[in-house]
Amino acid sequence: MSTENEGSTEPAVPSVPPRPENAPATPPAPGSPAGQAPADPAAPGPEPVPGAHGDDAVPRPDGTATPPPHPAYPTGTPAPAPTGAPHQAGGADWPPPPSGLPSHGGGGGGPVWGAPAAAPAPRRRPGGLVAAVLVAALVAGGVGGGIGYWAAERSDGGSTTVSAAAPRSLEREPGSVASVAGKALPSVVTIEAAAGGGPGGEAGTGTGFVYDKQGHILTNNHVVESAADGGTLSATFSDGKTYDAEVVGRAQGYDVAVLKLKNAPAGLVPLPLGDSDKVAVGDSTIAIGAPFGLSNTVTTGIISAKNRPVASGDGSSGKNSYMSALQTDASINPGNSGGPLLDSGGAVIGINSAIQSAGNGFGQSQAGSIGLGFAIPINQATTVAQQLIRTGTPVYPVIGATVDMSGQGDGARIAQEGAGGTAPVTPDGPAAEAGLRPGDVITGFDGEPVDSGPTLISEIWTHKPGDRVTLTYERDGKELTAELTLGERKGDR
Repeated sequence: MSTENEGSTEPAVPSVPPRPENAPATPPAPGSPAGQAPADPAAPGPEPVPGAHGDDAVPRPDGTATPPPHPAYPTGTPAPAPTGAPHQAGGADWPPPPSGLPSHGGGGGGPVWGAPAAAPAPRRRPGGLVAAVLVAALVAGGVGGGIGYWAAERSDGGSTTVSAAAPRSLEREPGSVASVAGKALPSVVTIEAAAGGGPGGEAGTGTGFVYDKQGHILTNNHVVESAADGGTLSATFSDGKTYDAEVVGRAQGYDVAVLKLKNAPAGLVPLPLGDSDKVAVGDSTIAIGAPFGLSNTVTTGIISAKNRPVASGDGSSGKNSYMSALQTDASINPGNSGGPLLDSGGAVIGINSAIQSAGNGFGQSQAGSIGLGFAIPINQATTVAQQLIRTGTPVYPVIGATVDMSGQGDGARIAQEGAGGTAPVTPDGPAAEAGLRPGDVITGFDGEPVDSGPTLISEIWTHKPGDRVTLTYERDGKELTAELTLGERKGDR
């Protein structure tokens, strides 16, 4: 905003009239002799001049008085023309004063608007014009707060800059996504795994998180599998610091692995662990990971379903991983594997492990997220992690029977023949002792429906060896039940 009288050669009307020399300090009362400015004998006709220091009236030739329309001007100072009206001296009556606008002299007896002045006013020195102080109030976005700004004193040709007050820093409320992510990110790592054998070997990126203060990192088995035998592993924290790591133990069937940082730093903060059994459909979720190598990525969603039977491969290989998974629509992509799935309070409720990609089944290396992500429930993962830290070897609960993994929809059928020519029902095993036979179709496991072999394995692995469970099965069109105690199998086959 400019404070100059730009576009006009006339000086601006000062907000306070300058005081002429020898003027009295206190203005005399109106009508007193001292209040009259002496007339210029050389000027033609009676030229009334307003009082030099705030006179209240201007005398007319007929002796009446009228209030001055503008602040008073000292003797000898010409009244400025209105802005935009050129000052010309050619003719006393041109241009005529605008209708309704009194002349600067204040009456018809004085010189008309635009008449030449008796004496030119002295020019001010450049830079001597003091800009008026302007203050404006802006209503901020309907809130009603006033923000003041002003135009400072400046010289001719300058400009006025306006600085707005800086907004307050936004405070993140406890429980907000930003607050939860801010606390969790320092305990999440990006894992780089490279197979042994020099350049050109298999390598990949995944995620993990701090499990305890001793430097153990919890992640997926498929994240570190390529580097498990002679490869290299590193973990990079959100602050950019990288540490070498080694595999403590891994469970292929559970798709869980535990790493240990070499030269682990002091002050590690493990992520708090929640209770995945108490998760409800619709609960908020927050996923942290490194999708496609983009570390420290945070996405949000909800729990879409629970107890989803998921095989990380095609469901037919003996090396597949099985889980009774938490389903979430939080965006999960390759590279999120092994990262934490958090609840709204920041507790880990699962380990992100698999996605459903369009047309490619379950996996981690195909297309990106379509809103179907799956996480290993943290209750199961914690049990496995404790086993791996203690012994380095996973332990699996079993029923002692070989199940057909190809059929779906009718239940889990006990095969007619075991792997490698072995018996389909292990002699003296849990299933045999409960009376199960080849061809029986298991339709329920401890109250949960079973529609396929992968579903049965997923349900079995949510338990521990020694747990007593109830099976529902069909034989010759009849529904039967049996109770059995789960056995155990150590290590991956």
